[in-house]
Amino acid sequence: MEEQEKLLVYRSKKGDIDAFEELIYNYEKKAYNIAYRIMGNEEDAKDMAQEAFIKIYKSIGNFRGDSTFSTWLYRIVTNVCLDELRKRKKNNTVPLEMSIESEKGTAIVELSAEKETPEDIYEQVEKKQLIQSAISSLSEDYKTVIILRDVQGFSYEEIATMLNCSLGTIKSRINRARNLLKDKLRHQLELYEKKSV
Repeated sequence: MEEQEKLLVYRSKKGDIDAFEELIYNYEKKAYNIAYRIMGNEEDAKDMAQEAFIKIYKSIGNFRGDSTFSTWLYRIVTNVCLDELRKRKKNNTVPLEMSIESEKGTAIVELSAEKETPEDIYEQVEKKQLIQSAISSLSEDYKTVIILRDVQGFSYEEIATMLNCSLGTIKSRINRARNLLKDKLRHQLELYEKKSV
């Protein structure tokens, strides 16, 4: 942890709200992205990120520095989201909605520098929906590791720390999750291709 961050953590532990806000500012976007990928929609992601920041503020005194502050923070964001999903599952709430922006819903479409036709854009949105849907259909454990590793780019070690699992367990889950995802996507893309013809 760099000196500036250590100082901000120290001041935050002493109750300095300005220091805490400055500390969190650097991680807000990534924390929201993790929450969005796990929860599947903007509203829940905002709520969960906010809830995580409140939890972090209340428990920053317990941060010992065994891991980096960012790893600790992302672990809390992940756990807050997973706790909420477990609660919903227990209460038999409606399954997650995946949002992607098109005339059917909401999505984030990244356009390349080359000119794309509306058909190309629509096809990208369709494929993104298929991928998002396939990720959502995975079990909680598999979905979480895929999001943290392949979407957010965390290392195996960071994920093991965040989820409080052994490195071997994380590697095994990621491998299994990728294989399941590959099978689901292959099946969905085959259906998509047939539909497009």
